[in-house]
Formats: sequence, structure tokens, C-alpha cells
Amino acid sequence: MNLAAMTIASLVFAASMASAQSDQAITVTRAGSQPSTSGAAENFTGSVRVDARFKGSGEARISGGTVTFEPGARTAWHSHPLGQTLIVTAGVGRVQHWDGPAQEIRPGDIVWIPPGVKHWHGASATIGMSHIAIAEAPDGKAVEWMEQVSAEQYRH
Repeated sequence: MNLAAMTIASLVFAASMASAQSDQAITVTRAGSQPSTSGAAENFTGSVRVDARFKGSGEARISGGTVTFEPGARTAWHSHPLGQTLIVTAGVGRVQHWDGPAQEIRPGDIVWIPPGVKHWHGASATIGMSHIAIAEAPDGKAVEWMEQVSAEQYRH
């Protein structure tokens, strides 16, 4: 994970730990202290790595992590009950909502996916992509996974 991604992930994680109680201690999770995980085959196509996962505690509903997609890798179709923000940190990617055109995304781009919008995101066919994904989890569930994105859907 690059320095910018670690810094942003650390800031978001720290913000997610905030609580209404002023006597609660600050929590710091050190870079590299969590093992990388592979994206689950039922939710992703291709090689996907997830790092720096974070989840709010108490009243904080925010959760997320840094996701790295190898060329051609992508999520399955999915939606988020309260929407999702993606911050692209490296490479070239694509994002698409159901029945809409695929859009190219690059480092520095911030993508907002509204609540309940069926979509996918991932790397371009030839260049990998990393982003920080942030979503809120009402009742502990931040994502509704659906069917895989077909090769034809990905190409168009």
C-alpha cells in the first residue's frame, strides 16, 4: 500500500473511532499490523487484495479498507444501503452502475455511489487499480452482494 493510501486509511480509521464520550481513548492501528486478505471468489473476479480494514465502534457506523485489483479484476454487482465513497489511490480503474456506461477512474478521483445503486468497480483490463472504499453499515451490514459481472458486461 502506498503512503497516500496508508495516510488516508489511517485518517478515516481514526475518524471512525470517534465517540460521543470524551473520556474514550484514541486507538491507533499501526500500518502493517493487519494481514492482507484475498477478495472472496463469490464477490470478486480476478486477483483482489484487501488491506487496512477498519470498522467504527460504538455509534460510529463507518467501515472500509484499501482494495487492490490486478488488471481485469473487479467486484461483483453490489449495492450499499447508505452509499459508498471510493478514493482512487493508484492505477486505472472502472466503475459502472446498472444500465449506465462504465467510467474510467484514476488516482485522486473520488467516486460517490448513492444508496441502493447496483454497481461494480475494479481495474482496467491492462492496468491494476487501488482505492480506499468507505461505507456505513446500518445494523452491521454495509454491502448487498449480487451476481458476478460477466466478461461481456466488463468489456462494455
